[in-house]
Amino acid sequence: MRNRRLLSLVLRSATAVTLAAAGYIHAVLYVDEYRFVHVVGPLFLLQASASFALAALLLAGTPPLLLRVAVAGVAAGALGGFAASRTVGVFGFTEHGLQPAPQAALSLVAETGTLVLLALWQITVPSRRRTVPAPRAAPARDRAGTRVPPR
Repeated sequence: MRNRRLLSLVLRSATAVTLAAAGYIHAVLYVDEYRFVHVVGPLFLLQASASFALAALLLAGTPPLLLRVAVAGVAAGALGGFAASRTVGVFGFTEHGLQPAPQAALSLVAETGTLVLLALWQITVPSRRRTVPAPRAAPARDRAGTRVPPR
């Protein structure tokens, strides 16, 4: 049990680090290059903000499943946006290859790492099955309504 808790703590912390790293990369790209790109620039800022906030929540304690889903959504959304910007374009914005270098490659590694760590963490989370206690029989009563002691 103790090893499982330690593993969960390590995976939670590592997930927060990779998520914050991806957020930092997006924040730097926003400041340096993308803040003037229509729609895409503010999306970089939104992704960075969400990554920092979710990373802080991960470090605050053992999160519920909904928080892990939100983290996966941010990482998968960033990867989806990356793929779309290199294929069909995003709001008229298109990029090619791993440009800007090295941020594009680092961002891919961080976001993929976040998803891999989340998957590992989800596998190691112990399932908490709730058992429903057996119903207790109502105390026996006689015709007058008084309790009858058990035999």
